[in-house]
Amino acid sequence: MQNNRQTVIQRSNPDPIAKPVGSYSHVTKMNRDADIYVFSGQIGIDQEGQIPSEMNQQVTLTMKNIVDILASQQLTPDHVAKVNIWATEPIDWDHFDDIWNRVFGETPPSMTIAYVQGLGLPELKIELDVWAAG
Repeated sequence: MQNNRQTVIQRSNPDPIAKPVGSYSHVTKMNRDADIYVFSGQIGIDQEGQIPSEMNQQVTLTMKNIVDILASQQLTPDHVAKVNIWATEPIDWDHFDDIWNRVFGETPPSMTIAYVQGLGLPELKIELDVWAAG
């Protein structure tokens, strides 16, 4: 991602480090002149406030909501530096990775995944915490 001066986000997977076990970058560097955006955790909720009961539907809506909240700040997924993923049940990685790769492409942001007992609402199965720079 570029701003007027220089690259805002740079991603890499240094040679001495083991290759990522998923679709993420080990290192994401943000330019010092960039504005930092910290978003509240994004969940799988639709415009009517409905939360589907099925995990894959929540994943799909969560990723849509991330793209939408980025756009509200004139940002794109290329501006995302880090995503923390919190899930209450096993993730269907085929489904997740398909959407993740469509959103973030060939140079995905850094990522952390944790399985937890619960999230802010009992019906939530996944929540993504997004940091961006632009």
